Amino acid sequence: MKIVITVLLVVLISELSKRNSFFGALLASVPLVSVLAMLWLYLDTDDVAKVSELASSVFWLVLPSLALFIALPLLLSQGVNFYLSLTISIVITVICYGILVVILRFYGVEL
Repeated sequence: MKIVITVLLVVLISELSKRNSFFGALLASVPLVSVLAMLWLYLDTDDVAKVSELASSVFWLVLPSLALFIALPLLLSQGVNFYLSLTISIVITVICYGILVVILRFYGVEL
């Protein structure tokens, strides 16, 4: 059931984006995956502490994920091939994740 609901949401966002990029982006920007993960975690464990810990970690990790949404349109607007742009954007995002984890550890925040 979890997989079916999650897949349906991804397909819905993709199909909606074909018709209207704004509404597709709006639906995609809502943290549906995070909300579903927290819902499934709570339903499976009935543990609000684990849900709280997940929500806190997601908060911190959203910050470096924004690098993808900055790099991808910039690369595409420069005429870089889609797949290469996506790959470069993902690599940049992974690097940003690593940098953030190091910074957070320096300040005593463990994810």
